[in-house]
Parts: sequence; structure tokens; C-alpha cells
Amino acid sequence: MDVRIEQSWKERLNNEFAKDYFTNLTEFVRGEYNTQKVFPPGNLIFSAFDQCPFDKVKVVIIGQDPYHNVGQAHGLCFSVQEGTDFPPSLINIFKELKSDLGVSVPPSGNLNRWAVQGVLLLNAILTVRAHNACSHQGKGWEKFTDSVIDHLNRERDNIVFMLWGAYAQKKGENIDPERHLVLKTVHPSPLSASRGFFGCKHFSICNNYLAGHGLEPIKW
Repeated sequence: MDVRIEQSWKERLNNEFAKDYFTNLTEFVRGEYNTQKVFPPGNLIFSAFDQCPFDKVKVVIIGQDPYHNVGQAHGLCFSVQEGTDFPPSLINIFKELKSDLGVSVPPSGNLNRWAVQGVLLLNAILTVRAHNACSHQGKGWEKFTDSVIDHLNRERDNIVFMLWGAYAQKKGENIDPERHLVLKTVHPSPLSASRGFFGCKHFSICNNYLAGHGLEPIKW
């Protein structure tokens, strides 16, 4: 099956595309797009990969599934399309960024500017029905994104993994902390941000680590 995804990722994930679970997932997702309102737009499902080739990845931020309201999701976790109001978690991310590095709150919540610098903004589940969070859970996306993380963990060194909240931490439990920097804290949602996300300083810790390994820090 031909999956439209950036070439360096395609080469590594071709084995996944050939597996029965991915064939079943493709049939399910295609049926959903044909009969339901589904986000992100079909041509943006693999946007996180298209913007951030395998060998360019410096940082991985793990989310759960796409935003499910109109005009939000575009294939990058925590990010929204131009002209869309910032969701609460993204507001808190920008607050921590200002506190940590003095970065002013940007006019746009589109985080593509991070992705092209090497930040893989990876949702565990890549599609969702409109207004129905986690509606594509358990259909196969989780296996696929586990494979993505496994390839990065085994084939690359000195990646910074930001695991925000219990879901992301479970997803990243097999990452080798000897090869990579694994940063953990609570989720940036309003329900938990005050219990450790604010003040975590993940952005400055990340940049210090990258610089210490001869890599260009991220312009957050």
C-alpha cells in the first residue's frame, strides 16, 4: 500500500505499512473520512513527519490525539491552524515558555516553526472524529506511533523526549535514558499544569542539552 509520507520516514516504516493492523487501520480511517467529519484534513494526517524528516529530529513532544473542533488540528500535536484561538493547553505551554526563556506569546498557535527546526510533534493517535475526543483510539494508530518512537530510540542518539502527563509517559516508557534525554512532568492542561508543568523549565533544559551535544538549540 502506498502511504504518502516523507521519504526518510517511509523507508523506515514500510514494514509497518505492510502489516495487517495497518491495512485494517487504513480501511477504518478511509471509511471514517468518507462518512464522518474527521480531523485533521486527510492530506495533513502525516504532517508531523513531512515537516520533520527522520534524521532531522532533535526533540519529540508526544500528545494523545488531534484537537476535534473545526479549524484546529493540522497534524502537529498541541498546534492549531493559523487564525484559531489557542486551546488551554497551548496557552499554558506558551506561559511556561515565557517564564522559562522569556519568549513572548506568539501571534499564531501554529507550531510548524518548531517542526521545521527538528521538533517532532507526535500525536499517539493521528485522526479523530469531529467533537468526539479519542474516537479513533484502539484502531491501530498507537501501534504505528509506538514503532515511530522505537525507530528513533534505537537508531538515533541525543534526542530530547518531552513526556507531559501519564499518557505520554506510558507511551515513552521504553526510551533509553542512556542514549536520550527524557523529560517528564504533568500535562499542560489547566487541570494539572499548576502541579508541575509550570516551572518545569523543559525548554531551557532541552536547549542546554542540545548545545552540550553540539546541536543547534531550538528557537522556541
